[in-house]
Amino acid sequence: MTNKILGFIGTGNMGSAIIGGVIGKTDTVNAYDIKKNENLAVNYKESIADLVNPSGVIVLCVKPNMFETVLAEVKNADYKDKLFISIAAGITKDYIKEKLGDVKLVRVMPNLPLCVGEGMSVVCPDDGLPDSDMEIVKLIFESSGKMCIMSEDYINKAIAVNGSGPAYVFMFIEAMADALVKNGVDRKNSYTLAAQTVLGSAKMMLETGLHPGILKDMVCSPAGTTIDAVIDLEKTGFRHAVMSAVQKCTDKSVEMSKK
Repeated sequence: MTNKILGFIGTGNMGSAIIGGVIGKTDTVNAYDIKKNENLAVNYKESIADLVNPSGVIVLCVKPNMFETVLAEVKNADYKDKLFISIAAGITKDYIKEKLGDVKLVRVMPNLPLCVGEGMSVVCPDDGLPDSDMEIVKLIFESSGKMCIMSEDYINKAIAVNGSGPAYVFMFIEAMADALVKNGVDRKNSYTLAAQTVLGSAKMMLETGLHPGILKDMVCSPAGTTIDAVIDLEKTGFRHAVMSAVQKCTDKSVEMSKK
């Protein structure tokens, strides 16, 4: 991608992480934020209009409560025929088009591990978006992890896993580490053991393509230690607890998107 100037409105944690993945893969990256991140190798502009005018792709990385103000300023610039990408939770494509008209638009829900190059982004493009624009979207979000494409109708379901899921995983890692500490392992090694085990297990599933149940069976030797642990997890409702939490998160996401 050498002929598209990227413009980022918002360079907070997520905006900075996305920018970090695309630096060096396009000619120019512009940015606008009230608080400049001096560690980013971008061209900061003095206003949103100054950012939008030369940019071919506008990535909206601001909080939902800032959208009305930001879109009003975008309308003061030359924004027609440009590709807009929004990563805001609860801000629908219909809302953005109500403010800007029928612009080319992609809604994306990335997650926090994008900050370390292992993000999982849900991508909801307009129907009929040109292949050239989709290639730009892929470059931006596959530079920092993986992405899947789905209808916006499903984004509130997906966010309960890719958006909020890291919190569940961190809790799982912490719980395993705490159990190790209880049994005498030092805290640092406990966290390393737990975190690397989760990382390796996830990578094994993605790279082998095997069903998680098959992989679980590979670890559970007959009359061994693991099957006893698995049975105890089932007794205490481990899988039900996870599924219930995901449903609670889904319900809240749907509720928020209606406001």
